[in-house]
Amino acid sequence: MEIISSKQLSKDRINNFFMKQWGSPEMVISSGIFDCTKLEGFAVLNTEGEIVGYITFIISDSECEIISLDSLEEGKGIGTALVQKVEAVAKAEDCQKVKLITTNDNLHALGFYQKRGYDLTALFKGAVKKAREWKPEIPQTGNEGIPIRDEILLSKRL
Repeated sequence: MEIISSKQLSKDRINNFFMKQWGSPEMVISSGIFDCTKLEGFAVLNTEGEIVGYITFIISDSECEIISLDSLEEGKGIGTALVQKVEAVAKAEDCQKVKLITTNDNLHALGFYQKRGYDLTALFKGAVKKAREWKPEIPQTGNEGIPIRDEILLSKRL
């Protein structure tokens, strides 16, 4: 599997990916509002050159925050490879930890990250209501019919 830098992709291509996956390249979470087309990241392309995995992140104050992670082909190690790539960059930049925020309904992400050494470190009750003020298209109900209300911070010491 080849991982390429987001710098090797056009902004239009990245934007189209996020529009298809999320309806917008904007991520609204407790730590801020992010335009994923402007963030550092990595992609995995399939044999047809289509993006099948994408991760974005920021580094600030010796911490790395994963802003988004998408893997379109589950069970092939794409998500794991992308997270490991970001962790390697974070170590090279002398970061002390990698962190991310997900919503309470995202049971898949909660399991995925915990299996890779991430701990649940904070709960932001009602955070999604606040996020909807900026991005009203965030659905009320998510995976497994779970109401989307809260954000959960996960982190891993490097």
